[in-house]
Amino acid sequence: MSHTVHPYSHRLGIIRDWKSRWFLVDKNYRTALKADLLIREFLTKQLRANYLGGIDIERNQKTLRVIIKTSRPGMLIGKAGDGVVKLREKVLRLLRENKAIVVGQELKMDIEEVRSPESNAAIAAMMVAESLEKRLPFRRVMKQSIEKIMANKEVQGIRIHLGGRLGGAEIARSEDMKKGRIPLQTLRADIDFAREKAHMTYGDIGIKVWIYKGEVFKKDQKNS
Repeated sequence: MSHTVHPYSHRLGIIRDWKSRWFLVDKNYRTALKADLLIREFLTKQLRANYLGGIDIERNQKTLRVIIKTSRPGMLIGKAGDGVVKLREKVLRLLRENKAIVVGQELKMDIEEVRSPESNAAIAAMMVAESLEKRLPFRRVMKQSIEKIMANKEVQGIRIHLGGRLGGAEIARSEDMKKGRIPLQTLRADIDFAREKAHMTYGDIGIKVWIYKGEVFKKDQKNS
């Protein structure tokens, strides 16, 4: 019997790179790991409305660099970069309070714009969650999201899975909708996957999104 594996971790070292990249941090492994988890959890909550596409963390002995990928960089940066400065201060305060600062490392924050938000699974899941929280019918939300995402030239397949008290029903159930193909077993298949929660008055609805963007070959990896 096969086991369900996260599409991202399944492709690490093949077509995917690690989301946390460390260089020479062996001595402070425990502190650095704690800091990474705190930063990810805090930024995911703090920037929920900014359509967060992902967070990458790079470390060496002197620098801790946090790369925030978002489809709304203007809102995050603010006037004359005030937003980034305030966000950096909040993260530093959080790390100090939890004693998760690696001595000698300077915190830097970079904002990266996600060019096609519809083909990013995390942003697509956030859009679905936002619509569900506005009390729109879940089937209509799924259909509209699939049509909108499939209109993108990069996307070759999409699957959306919802689980919970759909439509306010007493008994929780799950619904699936799919268009195109999602070859989960093909390691060179570029599959973006994300989980999100829609916070409803009667409980959370779980959202999973898979987006397939074609196959990645070595010649394409060298060019990109």
